[in-house]
Amino acid sequence: MNKPLLIGGVLSILAALLHIATIIGGPEWYRFLGAGEEMATLAENGSWIPATVTFGIFVVLFIWGLYAFSGAGFLKRLPFIKLALVFISTIYSVRGLMLFPVLVISPDLVNSLTIWSSVICLIIGMTYAVGTRQVWSTISTK
Repeated sequence: MNKPLLIGGVLSILAALLHIATIIGGPEWYRFLGAGEEMATLAENGSWIPATVTFGIFVVLFIWGLYAFSGAGFLKRLPFIKLALVFISTIYSVRGLMLFPVLVISPDLVNSLTIWSSVICLIIGMTYAVGTRQVWSTISTK
């Protein structure tokens, strides 16, 4: 079992579940978690858009968690495992690193949510990257 990928998988699943909690929690959760006033207002007005978008993010994060568990050897090998793990590592890491250009270009857009969510994404990206590197030679390219 690869610990970094297991940790990354658990964190992805937790992030996915947080998105489900946001759908259930409603407008105040959208606001608190930084989805923006427009999403919160749409949720308040009964629009299907916030729940649909948030559920889509849940699905993506959940699948990413499954890929981490697969790479860790906890689940059956999923297709395109190497490509998927590199892609997921990259997306999480880039999302985390985007904090720095935003700090320089538009520091007024940075708040505590932006900072902690960026740090979390960077940590998850690094767990995926380290874990992927560790299992690279042992995972199939199929």
